[in-house]
Amino acid sequence: MSSLFSTEPDATPAAPANMIIDGDQTTFMADVLEASREIPVLVDFWATWCGPCKTLTPMLEKVVRAQGGRVRLVKIDVDKNQALVAQLTRMGLPLQSVPTVVGFWQGQLADTFAGALPESEVKRFVEGLLKMAGSSAPGADLIAQGKELLEQGDAESAAQHFAAAVQADREKPEAWSGLVRALIALGDEEQAAEVLAGLPEKLAEHAEIAGARAALALAAEGRQALGARAGLEARLAVDPNDYEARYELATALNASGERGEAADALLEIVRRNRAWNDDAARLQLLKFFEAWGFDDEATMAARRKLSALLFR
Repeated sequence: MSSLFSTEPDATPAAPANMIIDGDQTTFMADVLEASREIPVLVDFWATWCGPCKTLTPMLEKVVRAQGGRVRLVKIDVDKNQALVAQLTRMGLPLQSVPTVVGFWQGQLADTFAGALPESEVKRFVEGLLKMAGSSAPGADLIAQGKELLEQGDAESAAQHFAAAVQADREKPEAWSGLVRALIALGDEEQAAEVLAGLPEKLAEHAEIAGARAALALAAEGRQALGARAGLEARLAVDPNDYEARYELATALNASGERGEAADALLEIVRRNRAWNDDAARLQLLKFFEAWGFDDEATMAARRKLSALLFR
């Protein structure tokens, strides 16, 4: 996509100095134990004859580079450092096979895994180590900042944060969803649709993505209804049972950010005539819930009202 808010991944950035190094038994204390008092350290125990190591080590390097200096990787060839391996094994470190990756924090073993894991699992392992150290992945910070900016009405800055979060980790559905919602707020529905079309296939059915897709569909409907709002309100003043006008007014209210009022308009149709247009009002209300998010205050309030109507 060609845009200020491009989601195309950047070239893998170079790791900060000393973030990816080769270690040995003479430097283990300084490179790992002492260093882990300041920053989480991953130790990759590998061997030249190890096939899975050839897959895992480059993946570890990629994940560490993406953290921008928040974690260090120390690579240790077990064949060249047999005395160190024997010493660590006597201390209880599980080094029966390679590759084995050990996370250290505050001079202590924090977590470990053996074998060549998928990249998503490696990322999760590193994020867990960062969380233990009181830090978080850059993408998580960008998503949180993007949400805050969007709530404050700064959609352009929010879009930039979400796009950066997507580049940091393309498997974060919250980043993709946030970018779509920010673009909708900017009125750029075409680019929002492009973002949805370009996201990883395995995220397509995620609840966050489904919500963003619903928000985009409602934005298109709302744009048409907004211009007719005054006329819709006039029609309802003449005939409160003009369900079509009330339905379209709900879409217009949602488009203008009046979520509570939009939900109430549809709830009023359900109260007056639930069967109208094959239960269209309730179904549209469910679409609102999906677009707003199921933990949104307007969603929760409207859900309670809907339950009271349906089960009275």
